[in-house]
Amino acid sequence: MITNSKIAIIGCGNLGTSIANGLLSIPDFDPKNLTLTKRNTKSLANYEAQGVHVHPDNLQAAKYADLVILGVKPYNVSPILKEIKPALVPSKQLIISLATGVTLEEMYQVLDPESVAFRAMPNIAADIQESITCICSKNADPKQVELVQELFNAIGFTIPIDENLMEAATVLGACGIAYVLRFMRAMIQGGIQIGFDSVTASKIVNQTVKGAAELMIQKNMHPEAAIDKVTTPKGCTIVGLNEMEHQGFSSAMVRGVIASYEKIEK
Repeated sequence: MITNSKIAIIGCGNLGTSIANGLLSIPDFDPKNLTLTKRNTKSLANYEAQGVHVHPDNLQAAKYADLVILGVKPYNVSPILKEIKPALVPSKQLIISLATGVTLEEMYQVLDPESVAFRAMPNIAADIQESITCICSKNADPKQVELVQELFNAIGFTIPIDENLMEAATVLGACGIAYVLRFMRAMIQGGIQIGFDSVTASKIVNQTVKGAAELMIQKNMHPEAAIDKVTTPKGCTIVGLNEMEHQGFSSAMVRGVIASYEKIEK
């Protein structure tokens, strides 16, 4: 069980702290089972106050962990793996990389061939246990896959996928949250222009987006089926939707998704 596992998050930046926050919100999770590393640990002082181990020693963090999460930039994955390799035992630690674009094959250029490695792509909603995380692995048995799913289920919802879809998953799940936030910002700006103050507009938009997402999840509906329930002949909704389409709304969204994907693939 994840509550009995010792977890090290190496290079604990924004995504790493989001995962830490999600783990610490689990009722039975012992903060002493979590280790966070960072060159400058001052920003992690609040975690240390909760009983989490906080220090800059990546090697020591990896040595005592069951799951080693690499929360570092893609160009730092190989150097960090080389740094912690003396502490890695193939039969002990599961290595989980959060880095975009770094393949399992590239990780195994450093790792022992018998090691168990995962790639995972959560998003910042891990902070509130609402992340979507896609994972893939090599050398993992079903129980190990289940353990890593349990880890990321603690901060949201997890989907195992083939590695060739990891970059696409990064765009939809990780970049995608920024797309939604930009849409929400624009909707708030429109609300202000038609008469609301920014606070009230934000409250309306936040709940509207939350309600739309829950409707899709709970009813298992296609978006167009729900849109049909809102639009009426000659109504204000269809006029607004058509104007957005005339301005390239859907096309811009699709092109943005593709542009992000092509950036990763380069």
